[in-house]
Amino acid sequence: DTYCWIHKTFSVATAWHGKLGDDVAYPGVAPHTEGDPKVYHGYYQWVCFVLTLQALFFYVPRYLWKTIEGRRVQSLTEQLSSPMQDKATLEKARGMVIDYLVNNRGYHGGYFFGFVFTEMLYFVNVVAQIFVMDRFLGGEFSTYGIRVIEFTEWHWEARYDPMIKVFPRMTKCTFHMFGTSGDLQKHDAVCVLPINIINEKIYVFLWFWFVILSIITGLFLIYRMITIVSSSVRFNIMYSRNRNVQSENLREIIEKIGTADWFIFYQISRNVEPGQMKEFVDHYAQELNVDDKSDKRKLMDKH
Repeated sequence: DTYCWIHKTFSVATAWHGKLGDDVAYPGVAPHTEGDPKVYHGYYQWVCFVLTLQALFFYVPRYLWKTIEGRRVQSLTEQLSSPMQDKATLEKARGMVIDYLVNNRGYHGGYFFGFVFTEMLYFVNVVAQIFVMDRFLGGEFSTYGIRVIEFTEWHWEARYDPMIKVFPRMTKCTFHMFGTSGDLQKHDAVCVLPINIINEKIYVFLWFWFVILSIITGLFLIYRMITIVSSSVRFNIMYSRNRNVQSENLREIIEKIGTADWFIFYQISRNVEPGQMKEFVDHYAQELNVDDKSDKRKLMDKH
């Protein structure tokens, strides 16, 4: 078994579906004759390393977004997120945040693009990992979960466990050693791989997890595209979270700011106490009107 762990093992492809006890001793384990196709198993040596690498790749988008975001929203709303602040402190903090939003209107494109890129990276990462796992397991991973589900519906006498084919617990290996006469002898041995009992369960879970993640992240990308093209959707998202605000003021804000500015406004609203959002929206709408009038005066003065 130590030799098998160090070197690749194989199964005899023609022995996958033989009747146990009559045709074969175990699925894939049978006398090998010249010309019979072999299915080699070398992945089990690398499973722990590949799983670790996968976990790191899943963390990359999160790390990237944390780097891009730089705790910007948290620093802006630190005082507004606490319900215990006195009125003067809240008004000052609210004024600072609104001034920031008004003065930086149109300059949040990079921030928003970074977030969308991170969401796309999540989707690309999970889809790419499905393909990588499929290659790693010899083309067996992409349909692995489906075959496991089908296996549970077969009659017990006729059903064939697909997990045994992908993760066999017993395989064959060939090694050479010198005999008593000094001649090189070929030995056909049977190897027991108990680690595959764990591997088969891990990859069943991963298959379903990857499928669920790819669906969820795909839906989030569709949702993100809709928010980019539709201002009414952006309004409904904000209003559904803040029913106590004046809808006219909120709609006016949404119509005057771009998608990137709306995004950081939305992020800020998630960190502000719900009771403070009404005054926040009222003051923000008022400051936007003042800013627009100021821009019009400057434009008229130039002409």
